[in-house]
Amino acid sequence: MKALVYTAPEALEFRDVPDPDPAPDHHLIRIDSVGICGSDMHAYLGHDDRRPAPLILGHEGAGIITGGPRDGDRVTINPLVTCGSCPACVAGRDNLCETRQIISMPPREGAFAQFVAMPERNLVSVPEGISLEQAALAEPVAVGWHAVRLGIEALPRDMAENALVIGGGAIGVASALSLIAQGIAQVTLIEPNPLRRAYLTLNAHITVLDPGDIEGQLFDLTVDAVGFDATRATASAATRPGGVILHVGLGGGGAGLDIRRITLQEITFIGTYTYTAQDFRDTCAAMFDGRLGALDWIETRALGEGAAAFADIRSGRIPAPKIILKP
Repeated sequence: MKALVYTAPEALEFRDVPDPDPAPDHHLIRIDSVGICGSDMHAYLGHDDRRPAPLILGHEGAGIITGGPRDGDRVTINPLVTCGSCPACVAGRDNLCETRQIISMPPREGAFAQFVAMPERNLVSVPEGISLEQAALAEPVAVGWHAVRLGIEALPRDMAENALVIGGGAIGVASALSLIAQGIAQVTLIEPNPLRRAYLTLNAHITVLDPGDIEGQLFDLTVDAVGFDATRATASAATRPGGVILHVGLGGGGAGLDIRRITLQEITFIGTYTYTAQDFRDTCAAMFDGRLGALDWIETRALGEGAAAFADIRSGRIPAPKIILKP
């Protein structure tokens, strides 16, 4: 099969690789659509030791089951493979499984390829009327959905009026849409790139501002979908006393939090990672019944053009929050 292979920092090759050999409890999925994630970009830049070259990246996939009793079924992929039996899995916190694996990280190759093998339990059927490009958004949207669920559960009962999302990438947009779907009516997203701001204003139907426009404002719940020192500082300053900060982004660095303010104002800080299997299913249900909007804030390109897509994302030339690659 053909695959886009990460071979060295800032180097991707579109080349032939062996087809997957599915285990007995796995299905072979012919990938139709796969998104480029921020974590793929970190690996591409050589910033992720968990993803050493050579490796097939990509974990935001949707496609069609090939062979077996479900041949021809359209599915979206939960890329997080868990054991199902450790204490975290039994308690429903399977995203914290002791032996969790995710495709695009050894030992599991990713979905920037024509085929990938996945366990039955990791597949959600896609109904008619939902494109596989839209279905490929289930993974990043689930990240936002999970974070928002944790944040709303942690908020005091009298504090669920407004929220701030930092970052206009796919996770930020997903978090904003999830906040609205889960009952937070006033949601503001900030994004420094004017090209991205203009795109989101026209296409995502959410309030999008320049970061400087929120100076002095306070929010009950803040989602840092970037995770750099500067965005943590923004989250620390913008969260109302008694509110909640959700730290989703893995941009880098270890500074930025105003620990004194967080302590004195009893602000809750929550680190959030991926999603539970139930969160993933709940996200799909919300996507499929329209609660998360049209899901049309994407740009599509051929998988063979993936190296150029990565370069364009790095340069800031892409207005859409998500590029979907098509094998």
